[in-house]
Amino acid sequence: MVDAGKPGDERFFRRAGPYSIGMVATLLGVEAEQPDRLLSGVAPLQTAGPDDVSFLDNRRYAGMLAETRAGAVILHPDFVEKLPEGCVALAMAEPYVGWAKVSALFFPSPVPVACVHPSAMIDPSAIIDPSAEIGPGVVIGAGAEIGAGTSIGPLTYIAPGVVIGKNCRIHAQVTVSHAIMGNHVVIYPGARIGQDGFGFAISKAGFTPVPQLGRVLISDGVEIGANTTIDRGSAQDTVIGQGVHIDNLVQIGHNVNIGPFSVVVAQAGVSGSTQIGQGVMIAAQAGLAGHLKIGDKARIGAQSGVMQDVPPGEEVLGAPAQNARNFFREVVTLRKLAQTGRKGQTQGPDKE
Repeated sequence: MVDAGKPGDERFFRRAGPYSIGMVATLLGVEAEQPDRLLSGVAPLQTAGPDDVSFLDNRRYAGMLAETRAGAVILHPDFVEKLPEGCVALAMAEPYVGWAKVSALFFPSPVPVACVHPSAMIDPSAIIDPSAEIGPGVVIGAGAEIGAGTSIGPLTYIAPGVVIGKNCRIHAQVTVSHAIMGNHVVIYPGARIGQDGFGFAISKAGFTPVPQLGRVLISDGVEIGANTTIDRGSAQDTVIGQGVHIDNLVQIGHNVNIGPFSVVVAQAGVSGSTQIGQGVMIAAQAGLAGHLKIGDKARIGAQSGVMQDVPPGEEVLGAPAQNARNFFREVVTLRKLAQTGRKGQTQGPDKE
C-alpha cells in the first residue's frame, strides 16, 4: 500500500524554499514570532512536522490544534490560545486564503520553458512569442497568436485565428477555435472551446442547422476545468468574464454571458443566451434554461432546475428552482405529512 505521506510529492510538484517565518508572515500581511525560523513545506495539522506550515479554517478540526507538531499554523485569531507551545501563530481573518498563498509559495506553478517541440505543427503565418512553450504534437493554425510566457500542452489544437494572451496555461488535449482570450487564463485537459452551438431551425422537413457565427471571448484570470465545453455564439459572442472559475464537466451554451468572478461547479449546464451576473455561484449539476437573467451574487443550489430569472442576491434550490426558504419550508411540510400518514397506517382502522 502506498504511504499517504505529505503534500507535494516531488515526482509531480516543483518545490521551492525553505522560507523564513518572517517571509511567510509578510506574504500574509501579519506579524509573527520567531521570524528567522525556517520552514520547508506545508502539511495538514495531523501530519505536519516542526518544519511545516499548517492551517485551521474549519472549527470542526479545532481539537487537532493541541496535538499538532507543525512549526507554524495559519488560523483565525480566536484559536491562537489553543496552539501548543513552540508552534507559531500566523493569525488572520481568512485562514484558507492564507493557506492558498503559502501553498503556492512552496509549490509554485511550472514555469514555461521557451521552446517548440519538434513534433509540433505550426502554420507559418501563426505568431508565437519566443518565450512561449509549445508541447509535443501541438497543432496551431493559420494566423493564430500565442502570447509571451504561455504554455500549450501536448496534443492540443489551436484553430486558425485564435488569440491567446500572456502567461496562459493550456493543458493537454484541449481544442480551441473561434476564441480570443486574455492573460493568465488556465484551461485544463480535454476542454473544448469554441465548437458549434446547439442551434437549428425546426420545420416539417426536419432540422436545418443555423450557422454559429459568434466567438468565445475569455477575459483575464479565467480558469476552465477538464472536459468542460463552451460553445461559440450564434450571432452574438459567448463571454466569460474576468476571474470566472468553471469546474470540470460543465456545459456553457452559445451566447451565454458570465459576469466577473462567478463560479460554475461540476456537471452544471447553462443553456443558450442566459445572462449571469457578477459573483454568482452555480452549484453542481444545476441546469439553467435559456434566455434567463441571473442577478449579481445569486446562489443556485446543487441539482437545481432554473426555469425563470433569479433576482440579485437570491438563493434558489429545487426543480423547478425556488427561493431557498420556501424550498425548505415545503420539505419540512412534506416530511410532517409523511410522518402523520405513517402514524395513521400504524394505528390502523378502528375495529368493532
